[in-house]
Amino acid sequence: MQIVTSNSVSDQEQLIEKMEIFKIQGRDKRGRRVLRIIGKFLPARELSTESLKKYLEEKIFPKLGGRPFSVVYVHTDVQKSDNFPGISTLRSIYEALPINIKENLEAVYFVHPGLQSKIFLATFGRFLFSGGLYAKLKYVNRLDSLWDHIRRQEIEIPEFVYDHDETLEYRPMMDYGMESDHPRVYGAPAMESPTPYSMRCIS
Repeated sequence: MQIVTSNSVSDQEQLIEKMEIFKIQGRDKRGRRVLRIIGKFLPARELSTESLKKYLEEKIFPKLGGRPFSVVYVHTDVQKSDNFPGISTLRSIYEALPINIKENLEAVYFVHPGLQSKIFLATFGRFLFSGGLYAKLKYVNRLDSLWDHIRRQEIEIPEFVYDHDETLEYRPMMDYGMESDHPRVYGAPAMESPTPYSMRCIS
């Protein structure tokens, strides 16, 4: 992550807290605690790898209580230039995780992944992340599918995520193209569907 900033690590940690990028909320349907991450809220150009690691170590990991947990990562509207810290930074953060955190992380629900993310992770995911992280990754193309795994009333999802989800309902081909070969793709609309319109309007 190449950052040009004069802010101290402490200031950056306060920014992370203010933006609510990371939040432990609710449980999934297996009773595991959920770490919610909103990618769009990450001001990547203003944060250093050190500040992200320090915040997670001090503010997030202790709250997980040494028990199994899952992650809901919301990729909606993430812009590479603004919100993406870079693969090397993500790998550095993951490799620095305490062994108990790696072992207790049992599932990563990747919401609105986008075609490029799927292709990249299908190609390089196994090589970039050790400890079986790629095998724990589950793509979720629709929020309705997320609720099959997460207790809906216990987690806050920003309104812009619902808006994007509705757009995908009316434009289902946005999901398609060269699909990745990942075995866990949840919530993609069937190609043979006769209508692109949401079934929510049918009572």
